[in-house]
Amino acid sequence: MGTFSAKTNEVKRNWWVIDAADQVLGRVAVKAADLLRGKNKAIFTAHVDTGDFVVVINADKVRVTGKKEVQKEYMSFSGYVGGHKSETFKARRARRPELVIQGAIKGMIPHTRLGRQQITKLKVYGGPTHPHTAQNPVAVGKIS
Repeated sequence: MGTFSAKTNEVKRNWWVIDAADQVLGRVAVKAADLLRGKNKAIFTAHVDTGDFVVVINADKVRVTGKKEVQKEYMSFSGYVGGHKSETFKARRARRPELVIQGAIKGMIPHTRLGRQQITKLKVYGGPTHPHTAQNPVAVGKIS
């Protein structure tokens, strides 16, 4: 009996839809990251992209716990003098709600070449509609 190692061309990719309306941001991100990496499959291999495509809808209605709505800050620095920018969770969700979920999921994916390849299979939309109906995505149930 040898060790099984999945091959990239043998992996069957499914499409999943996660409705983020009234669900906690971290729990949605964990579920999406697991599906993107393929951790839910029996053929999971750490160094091979065995994951599926994930579509997240209603990103503008995602929920956070505690006082994160006003206290959580996203910061960036351009490298230039005075190039520090910060934005609260509430402001970022009002401006581009997709960035909130993308950032949370991206932090849970490995920061390697493989992770950059896996994150391309993530599609996030602020509203309830998405253009991927032709792929017949399966809805993920309520995340607890």
